[in-house]
Formats: sequence, C-alpha cells, structure tokens
Amino acid sequence: MREVWDATGQTSAAVIEGIGRTGRLVTSTALILTLSFLAMSTAPFTFLKVLATGLAAGILVDAFVVRSLLVPALVSLFGRWNWVLPPRAARLLLMRATSEG
Repeated sequence: MREVWDATGQTSAAVIEGIGRTGRLVTSTALILTLSFLAMSTAPFTFLKVLATGLAAGILVDAFVVRSLLVPALVSLFGRWNWVLPPRAARLLLMRATSEG
C-alpha cells in the first residue's frame, strides 16, 4: 500500500491496490491453514482437538474479518495519518535504506 500512496498520494487508491494484490493470497493461505488445522482436530487427543479447532477459528477470523474488513476500513478512516512516521522512526528507516543500497 505504501508504494501506491507514495506514487499517488491517495489513501483510497492504496487500499484498493493493496487488497487487490494480496486478497487472493491471504484468502488461499487462510483456507489451507484452516483445513490443515481442522484435519488435526480429528485426532484422538482432546488437547489437540481443542488447540486445532481454536487455531482454525482464529485464522478464519484473522483472514476474513481483520485483514479483509477491519484493516482496509481503518486505513481509509485514518487517511493521511497512516503514512506519518515519528521523526526518530523516519530517520531509522532512512539510515537502513541508505545502508542497504
């Protein structure tokens, strides 16, 4: 998202591009992880069933609620404030960028 915002200065364009590029990947990964944890929940051990079911539910909530709905909504709501760094953090990132190449 940051690259699109740097190029256009528009938060809405950055959100649309970010979700467009990563949406399918996040959804696919979440479904694969969920299915693998649900498969583990068929184990005969109660502890493993509870752990695997909880992890599967958490992954689904993270992928479909947090990453698909909450993050884009908050980024749109905060607007320009998403891209403002405190001066100390900005200097640190600038030093890293110049030392890497």
